[in-house]
Amino acid sequence: MWSVNARRARFLRKEDAIILIPSLHPDEKLGQYVSDLITHGFARIVVVDDGSGPEYAAYFNALKKHPECAVLGYETNHGKGFALKFGMVHILREYPDAPGVITADSDGQHTAPDCLKTAQAMLDHPGKLILGSRDFASDNVPPKSKTGNRLTSFFFMLLYGHWLPDTQTGLRGISKELMPLMMDIPGDRFEYEMNMLIHCAGWHIGFEIVPIDTIYLEGNTGTHFRPFHDSARIYKLLFANFFKFASASALSTLLDIGLFTLLDKVVIPTFFPNFASSKYFGPVLAATAIARVCSALFNYRMNRQFVFRIQRSRGSLLRYGLLVVMVMLASAALVNWLNLYVGMGRTLAKVLVDTGLFFVNYRISKSWVFTSPQERKH
Repeated sequence: MWSVNARRARFLRKEDAIILIPSLHPDEKLGQYVSDLITHGFARIVVVDDGSGPEYAAYFNALKKHPECAVLGYETNHGKGFALKFGMVHILREYPDAPGVITADSDGQHTAPDCLKTAQAMLDHPGKLILGSRDFASDNVPPKSKTGNRLTSFFFMLLYGHWLPDTQTGLRGISKELMPLMMDIPGDRFEYEMNMLIHCAGWHIGFEIVPIDTIYLEGNTGTHFRPFHDSARIYKLLFANFFKFASASALSTLLDIGLFTLLDKVVIPTFFPNFASSKYFGPVLAATAIARVCSALFNYRMNRQFVFRIQRSRGSLLRYGLLVVMVMLASAALVNWLNLYVGMGRTLAKVLVDTGLFFVNYRISKSWVFTSPQERKH
């Protein structure tokens, strides 16, 4: 976890947090929502007009009557992620005393009491990313949203080791200490919020879950989320590193087989004919060992520079070697156990065990093997 001075929370009120609302093509609910936030004690609200156009100017101009509300904007639509980062830049510059920011959607789905709960959690846990989590078992959740979120939560747990009940939530608490990090995360549209979760998991920033009301106004018709296009962006981000990891593993396997074949069929018979004619398994063992060492070093290099992009990581080669040995021993032990005590064929057991261990291997590689010294401290 990132080191922060949590004691300062005792001298701040949850209402001191800045509410940040990105908005595109709003209606009258935006004004009602801002008024409700002010009624509940929030005195500093920042609304970002994400290029809605002149036909929506009246809704934003109406907000300016509230001294508690600042309206920012630009002419061209850039996306929710861009609007959030644009707002955070303004907040860090104009409100240096703020403990952090609460991001909320403009349609009023995130109630003022839930914003207060999220702000309190941010003060209590300034080193964590606060996530307002809806109850997807509720009857008023659209089936597509329920299924999509459960799948995303499952895959996030599988790949990044954190169970997040609501990966799609827009209600988040970001402390002042974490805001500069959040502003550096890539992504300008809806994928930015998933990218935030992925980067926090990689940086070992913890998550604090705050249960909130589950509200879908008018069947969620007001959302600008494009189910196919934006979901594709999100899942591309979710699996990007894993697919790179799988590609590196596939290339390493091909290299292993190719080198073994070259050594077994060409190099050893040509340069060591007496050794090649041996009836013992020496030639095969030599070809296997040389090919495996070369492919393992290739895989290490690919993972370090292409998959996890760690330029300097002291001890990573040793950790990689230990992981290879541990995975090999675990595979042998589990295959043997399934064969002896479950009666499963060794080939089938090998396929099932190694498939599961492949995900474990990825998780450990990401969180332990290929990490910078700074990341391992937190």
